[in-house]
Amino acid sequence: MRVKDLSASHQSDYPYVIGVSGASAQPLAERALQLLLRQERNVHLIMSRGAHEVWSAEQSIQVPVDPDLQEQFWRNRLDVKTGSLTCHRWGDQAATIASGSVITRGMVIVPCSMGTVGRIAAGIASDLLERCADVHLKEGRPLVLAPREMPWSLIHLRNLTSLAEAGARIAPPIPAWYTHPESLNEMIDFLVVRLFDSFGEDLSPLKRWQGRQQ
Repeated sequence: MRVKDLSASHQSDYPYVIGVSGASAQPLAERALQLLLRQERNVHLIMSRGAHEVWSAEQSIQVPVDPDLQEQFWRNRLDVKTGSLTCHRWGDQAATIASGSVITRGMVIVPCSMGTVGRIAAGIASDLLERCADVHLKEGRPLVLAPREMPWSLIHLRNLTSLAEAGARIAPPIPAWYTHPESLNEMIDFLVVRLFDSFGEDLSPLKRWQGRQQ
């Protein structure tokens, strides 16, 4: 039996997992998916039931639930043919990425609702998104959460603290103005690129802080 090489030189072959929960700020996930595929990355995408409902409510768009139809939907919408994209039904807990034996580069949940935060913090895996998050924590793999809520209650803070203590990185999508953004799209790019800095992945050129200019 051939054993899969888990060395650093092969890590670029492993997929990213993008989880999209039912919170506002769906364009962040959309842009992340587009930039990763343009970089010819391998991506597994999970949209929760709530995420489908948010897309319908906020953008009047029905994202297909069927994995094959959803892949074609994203490729057409994002106008990207490169990279590898695998879409999953939210309830498919028999998916490959539900197993800890499947190696990934890490997982990002963007946006991440506080309901999702609470269930992951409690060890509840009611759907594939939450199960994958649980797997990344137990396997000690990178898990980045982009919670989209304001203000945070004490319950939110305690749940986020529990997840940070368990190994997750908490990266709320907070904009910066030192880049002098001229459009909402520029701000979205800043937030998405900063999310993937956690993986050492430079998705797009970004004006970074250079200190006070003399």
